[in-house]
Amino acid sequence: MPGEFKFYGKGIEELKVLSLNDFFKLIPSRQRRSLKRGLNEEQKKFLESLKESKKTVRTHLRDMIIVPSMIGKRISVYNGKNFVEIMINEEMLGRYLGEFVLTRNRVTHSAPGVGATKSSSAVSVR
Repeated sequence: MPGEFKFYGKGIEELKVLSLNDFFKLIPSRQRRSLKRGLNEEQKKFLESLKESKKTVRTHLRDMIIVPSMIGKRISVYNGKNFVEIMINEEMLGRYLGEFVLTRNRVTHSAPGVGATKSSSAVSVR
């Protein structure tokens, strides 16, 4: 049986009651500096819509830091082409939304093309 999740020694219930100022003392320095400057208007509006909504919330804010109030919510994050839905869990705290939505596809090569040289056409098609 797995143990209870702890984020820098704090349980989930303790994290949810922490203010944003207390939470940013627990996260890594890059995210801490970003939160210390304060949330911009788009990020504040996004957090408000996330509190009110029961459904999936769509956003372009890939640079939004995941805070405890987001745990258990479904968020669709834009990857440059379409929206990818993610479920926020405890292990994602203090990370950026964009880290969980990849923007590039894996390259897969198939058979050589029309202008291929004689040596490259000898490669097996499998």
